[in-house]
Amino acid sequence: MIDWSVIVDSIPAFLKGLQTTMLLLVLSCGAGFLMSVPLAVARVSPNPWLSKPVWLFTYVLRGTPLLVQMFMVYYGLAQFEAVRESFVWPFLRDAWFCAWLVFTLNTTAYTTEIFAGALRATPSGELEAARACGLSEAAIYRRILLPSALRRALPQYGNEVVMLMHATAIASTVTLVEITRVARDIYYNHLSPIESFGVVAVIYFVLTFGMAGLFKLAERRFLRHLRPVASGVA
Repeated sequence: MIDWSVIVDSIPAFLKGLQTTMLLLVLSCGAGFLMSVPLAVARVSPNPWLSKPVWLFTYVLRGTPLLVQMFMVYYGLAQFEAVRESFVWPFLRDAWFCAWLVFTLNTTAYTTEIFAGALRATPSGELEAARACGLSEAAIYRRILLPSALRRALPQYGNEVVMLMHATAIASTVTLVEITRVARDIYYNHLSPIESFGVVAVIYFVLTFGMAGLFKLAERRFLRHLRPVASGVA
């Protein structure tokens, strides 16, 4: 039998945890997006001095579990005296900053590869037409390559944002009180798994459904030219 009083009494705590979750998501996605665009350009560069370091960065970040990265940054770096005595220590001893840093670097790695793949998929005809018009390489990237690639990357980028939103649940491992941590505390206090984790499941479902819907609308708006045109029968 569901104890609705536990759910009602826990609504303020869930709302506060949801605020932490969404703030982490927005700040991490925003910073990751800004970093991934120039990194994606470097990733597809024919110059190995530009592309190889970016490849190594994305390979390492995508090749290790996010939870391990969180523990390495929050718990591991504190073991080095040089880190504790450096100017970055006031930031690295803060759980909020460490969680944001890990989520930002992780989503930057995945988003860089998404955007790099979209850049490589640019039709050669678009580039040839741009060069025929006398555009410089910088102008081609600014006016042709990047706008076209970012539009094509929308479906994959939407999946990455949803996955990052789910991944914010591990922020509770470094003492941040997001919605999963709120559910765990309610479970410990009331021994009510359905009331605590059931509410979290509903919240994540609503968030996922809402984000997927927003990205679908964006795809319809920016990818209309890629949809097949229905032809009438004479």
